[in-house]
Amino acid sequence: MFKVICLLFFFTIATHKSFGQSYKFTTSGVSVLEKNERGKWGEWSNLELVNLVVNLDTTKKRIVVYSRIIQVYDIVTFVPVEENATDIVYSFVCRNIDGEECTLSIITRKNQDNRKQLYINYGDRIILYNIFNA
Repeated sequence: MFKVICLLFFFTIATHKSFGQSYKFTTSGVSVLEKNERGKWGEWSNLELVNLVVNLDTTKKRIVVYSRIIQVYDIVTFVPVEENATDIVYSFVCRNIDGEECTLSIITRKNQDNRKQLYINYGDRIILYNIFNA
């Protein structure tokens, strides 16, 4: 009986790990939007050309943006995929290394040749990266 339980345990672990995946993206640009002191959204900053690596690891429940200061986001919740006529949205409720909660969304723009964008939304500021599969 003990052997059967051990076998089931290891089969479960092996099966669980096989479903996790890692996705690698490269950025081509970044822009930032912030709320002003009155709580109103300002204007998007000019798009700055950047070449960074973004790694989404569903097994480790982590998203890492390899910028000058590495941005690490632990995934708290996987939000169900949303799809409409123009977009496919994969969202994750996350916490950054400082414990600050944010929502990361990877959006595929169907009407723009399936262009991908990563939004990091803190509520009072949004960081936007144009991304593509690496």
